[in-house]
Amino acid sequence: MHPDDRSRSLLLGALDAQRSHILTAIDGLTDEQLRTPALPSGWSPIGLVRHLTLGGERFWFHTVVAGEPLDYWPGDDPALDEGRPADWRVAPDESTDAVVREYRDAIERSDAIIAALPLDARPPRPEPDWPDHAFQDLAAVLMHVIIDTSTHAGHLDAARELIDGRQHLVL
Repeated sequence: MHPDDRSRSLLLGALDAQRSHILTAIDGLTDEQLRTPALPSGWSPIGLVRHLTLGGERFWFHTVVAGEPLDYWPGDDPALDEGRPADWRVAPDESTDAVVREYRDAIERSDAIIAALPLDARPPRPEPDWPDHAFQDLAAVLMHVIIDTSTHAGHLDAARELIDGRQHLVL
């Protein structure tokens, strides 16, 4: 096995595990529970899924790594966003099922992008204010998204326990 194959397998396995953790953490919640803020910061579980879709999968893989336009990013609306970034917003009339489906679709597109590139592929669309050494290649972007998704999976675990007492992992 080529060392890059092992690294790719490890990175993708870790990312897939965290994506699955996110979907498991929201499984079985009602629409009302998905929309209700669980922590004092005011974010809802479905808002976090929207963030992982737009600010995670689409931004990092579709835009930064694949160079696709950022035309999906919602405009800021302080009255609606209550101090959170716009990529956490889920409109009251949006279906929570549609938001979850959007996350799954973004993952599918991300996986196709990742599969088509070597781990050392340089992102064609880095942010202009990033230091030269930041996010130099697909491997670095994968690590970033794994860490971010893992962190948010832990947030969802805490939220889920507060919502209905369900614990993901009890030691």
